[in-house]
Amino acid sequence: MHWSGWLVVALLTLTGGWMAFDGVRALIVGEYVTPQSGPHAGQLGPWSRVVDAVGITPRSTLMKSLLAGYGFAAIVAAVAFALSPIHSRPVAIAVAILGLWYLPIGTIANGVVLLLLLLPSLR
Repeated sequence: MHWSGWLVVALLTLTGGWMAFDGVRALIVGEYVTPQSGPHAGQLGPWSRVVDAVGITPRSTLMKSLLAGYGFAAIVAAVAFALSPIHSRPVAIAVAILGLWYLPIGTIANGVVLLLLLLPSLR
């Protein structure tokens, strides 16, 4: 696989892994990972405003479950892409599109994934 394919796998795994971890942790402990001190202590990231705008309470069990579920789906998509880039490309594209809401890191990482998946070397 071309280097850009491995970058797709890495970015999907990293962002999906973090989301799965943070979502599962929030379901178990009751709270997401947030800064412990400073001006943003206890605050969620910009993504929380996006989900709140569509009517989902960021700290709800629904959102925690969605975050964990998306994270696991992104990991599965990354593994599938590593094993069969040609056949799993549409799944990787769909997962990357679905992850654009996770501002700012998910938006950047999934944007890069989408750009890489549109390159001729990964088609």
